[in-house]
Amino acid sequence: MATLLPSTRPAPRPTVFNVPNQLTLGRFVLALVLFALIHYELWVWCLIVFAVAAFTDWLDGYLARKQNLTSTLGRNLDPLVDKVLICGTYIFLLPLGTREGWLVPWMVTVVVAREMVITSLRSYLEMSGAKFGADWLGKLKMGLQCAAIAAIFIVPGVKNWLTEFEHPLAVMRDGLVYAMIAATLLSGLQYLWRALQMYRADAIP
Repeated sequence: MATLLPSTRPAPRPTVFNVPNQLTLGRFVLALVLFALIHYELWVWCLIVFAVAAFTDWLDGYLARKQNLTSTLGRNLDPLVDKVLICGTYIFLLPLGTREGWLVPWMVTVVVAREMVITSLRSYLEMSGAKFGADWLGKLKMGLQCAAIAAIFIVPGVKNWLTEFEHPLAVMRDGLVYAMIAATLLSGLQYLWRALQMYRADAIP
């Protein structure tokens, strides 16, 4: 009697162009749309598009974990698109912020430089086999960056509708911008410190 051998065929890998990665690419398109809306100062639409983009950021991560659809492309593409969205938004807001005094070039330089340095460092460490994921301070930084952007869009959006709220909202916007800058600096320094500690502990080949 012939013996039935278990199948040795490997399990099929999830397709690279899965739903989470499609959402990530969609967020990239939304970022380009957002930059055009900022240029034309369509603030209500800016807020709507940014909110949708932020929701897709949460949704693609949730689906990737829920359906076990994680991939190397997704792990690299998702944070890259996030950086394009956040850094690009602050760059496009810089002319207006400089004119009104709530965003100046050194602030945007801090945001962009932090993201470039830490993204490069994380890629190097993970290629070396070391785990270097985001911690609570990095997540706080991302939350404050998004909150500051939302507040920036809200202030001119309510200027012609709810004028009595314009000043307190402007104060909140300014506070969020400075809180975002502080969290960005602190999280960047913390990542550099963690990398130095890993190097001293020979955790980096």
